Amino acid sequence: MEHVRDVTDLPKAHLHLHFTGSMRPTTLLELADKYGVHLPDALTSGEPPKLRATDERGWFRFQRLYDIARSCLRAPEDIQRLVREAAEEDVRDGCGWLEIQVDPTSYAPMLGGLIPALEVILDAVDSASRETGLGMRVVVAANRMKHPLDARTLARLAVRYADRGVVGFGLSNDERRGMARDFDRAFAIAREGGLLAAPHGGELTGPSSVRDCLDDLHASRVGHGVRAAEDPRLLRRLAERGITCEVCPASNVALGVYEKPEDVPLRTLYEAGVPLALGADDPLLFGSRLAAQYEIARRHHAFTDAELAELARQSVRGSAAPDEVKKRLLAGVDAWLTA
Repeated sequence: MEHVRDVTDLPKAHLHLHFTGSMRPTTLLELADKYGVHLPDALTSGEPPKLRATDERGWFRFQRLYDIARSCLRAPEDIQRLVREAAEEDVRDGCGWLEIQVDPTSYAPMLGGLIPALEVILDAVDSASRETGLGMRVVVAANRMKHPLDARTLARLAVRYADRGVVGFGLSNDERRGMARDFDRAFAIAREGGLLAAPHGGELTGPSSVRDCLDDLHASRVGHGVRAAEDPRLLRRLAERGITCEVCPASNVALGVYEKPEDVPLRTLYEAGVPLALGADDPLLFGSRLAAQYEIARRHHAFTDAELAELARQSVRGSAAPDEVKKRLLAGVDAWLTA
């Protein structure tokens, strides 16, 4: 019988974690009390809210809960606390490198404007990294529900702060709204500035959404990407080009993309040779963090320890971590496997 190793000891990179969604539930309760924010029962029950975002009404409910949680982040010290705690949680789960995704326009009204908001976030990331020892960087994400000109502004800002910790540019929110090609100029600005392109695609819509990310935005990573499993030709393309898909199994089930954990096509993607980076997406709303995604792969998809180790390697290789960090984490993966 195979020796079953603790996945929290497995060194890994976390490439798909949203800013507000990384908050601890207890922190949300304390901040809501601090600012007198009334939280709906779905955010106070102690259980992940029942969500199904495969229709627009369900997605609106998900976004409403997210917006309520975000409204509790009003001061630099709140931002600092959230980032530090997110780092602590990831360190506990064996993470050695975290790229946290944020749209700073969402926090600008509370923090004095767009530039001050991003600087507060980057300062918090720098401090949390030093305090916890976790390598951390930021992916600035545009919102596809907003005008593409807003995305261009964000892309320019992201490039401006590439030397302060911004490593990538993303595109989030409902992929059923807003064509990827509308944001092509924003992504060109980001790529020309040396940032990796990591738009969301292939979650709420099918393989065409992933193809759009590749064709129109020249993605080097795809947030989610699981629906690519429905198109063998697209799988081959992702594998041949080494495009990492940031797969979030618990999130996929919570939002109704798949009915059960075993329905998430992890095996299909993995065996097709598509590089994967498991992510927690929004632990505040989905109830599980990074290590739990590896447990899903083990329990529901029969991934062996050797295969889990390869998933961890793929997450590291798909990251923007410096070469020396990648080398250290990959050596740690090998050590975990031989322990």
